Amino acid sequence: MSYDPSQPYSTYPWQPPPSPPEPVTRDVGHRSPLGHHSDLRILRSAYRWQRRTATLTALGYFTLFLVLSAYAPSFMASSVTDGLPTGLLLALLQLPVTWLAIGVYEHTARRYVDPLADRIRKQSEVDARRGAGAR
Repeated sequence: MSYDPSQPYSTYPWQPPPSPPEPVTRDVGHRSPLGHHSDLRILRSAYRWQRRTATLTALGYFTLFLVLSAYAPSFMASSVTDGLPTGLLLALLQLPVTWLAIGVYEHTARRYVDPLADRIRKQSEVDARRGAGAR
């Protein structure tokens, strides 16, 4: 006689017998639930792209400024115009670059992410009404 750890011993009376598996029911007439829908994957990837683009724009410029400050001090001290060093000009350009990153973030939100989210929201409302009517 071999030992099977998945089967309880019949000599242990306090162990309940294993319950039979629940039958799987499928709703054939309707589309798949919203949680498994490809629109959610598309929305996640659009939002991920949006975050990465805006973050890399702002942090990339700041990192470039720091690297130039550390490894090219003569370039940063050189003069662009009379009395305006390159380092100061690059430091002053950080504010417009940050505004650009915010603008890119808002533009991509309005153009790509918000329409996807609205479509998913409307479809979930339709699914909720359909589920409430079936009960």
